[in-house]
Amino acid sequence: MRMKLLAAVTTAATATLTFSTSAQANHSWGGYHWARTSNPFTIKLGDNLSSSWKSYLSTASSDWSTSSALDTTVVAGQSNNSCRATSGRVEVCNRTYGNNGWLGLASISVTGGTHISSGTVKVNDTYFNTATYNTPSWRTLVMCQEVGHTFGLNHQDETHTNPNLGTCMDYTNTPDGPPSNLHPNTHDYDQLAAIYAHLDSTSTVDQSAAVPQVGSDKASWGKRITRSSNGDTYVRDFGKGKAVITFVVWAR
Repeated sequence: MRMKLLAAVTTAATATLTFSTSAQANHSWGGYHWARTSNPFTIKLGDNLSSSWKSYLSTASSDWSTSSALDTTVVAGQSNNSCRATSGRVEVCNRTYGNNGWLGLASISVTGGTHISSGTVKVNDTYFNTATYNTPSWRTLVMCQEVGHTFGLNHQDETHTNPNLGTCMDYTNTPDGPPSNLHPNTHDYDQLAAIYAHLDSTSTVDQSAAVPQVGSDKASWGKRITRSSNGDTYVRDFGKGKAVITFVVWAR
């Protein structure tokens, strides 16, 4: 059985992304970023998690806060296990979302073309309750990677059988490596510094506004527009210039 490993969702037009096994590849996700008027800025990570996941969110928060561009802080969640997006922050949730094939799903809502206005991270206990994925390394990898997506990062590499790059933004069949893919690496921090090198005239961080919502099932993602051996892309058009793009990458 093939399983969808990770998915990423955004309310912006699709962008061309280039991947390489080299850790020097650009892995900005379409130029998406939080608008802010100063650096470093702080993103709130809403904890809607059960006790088995809280330490992994804490580790991811600590890891990503090493960035010179941004900090994160774990706060009480404002969502629930359905993980509705909350404007100006990231909500992080877990539940048994079912045998739908994905381990984790990250989403970002975008306004003004590239400005992230909210994010969600979902981890699927249907699979993390199994012997294969109920390990500290798989939980650490998936949480780190999904939170990284909500800052505007894509994967450094999407071939599961390539040698590990030593970053959680790398697809792998062996999270422990060597080297281990459990934490960000220097290129992730360099990429964040490049994404957030400019300042904006307004801020989408910790702001209140309505954001579009998508569900956890394929039916809510809309029409499939591309298909490959490694992943599928879906688009859901909300009208008035708003859409949700869902990118699913397959694990083997």
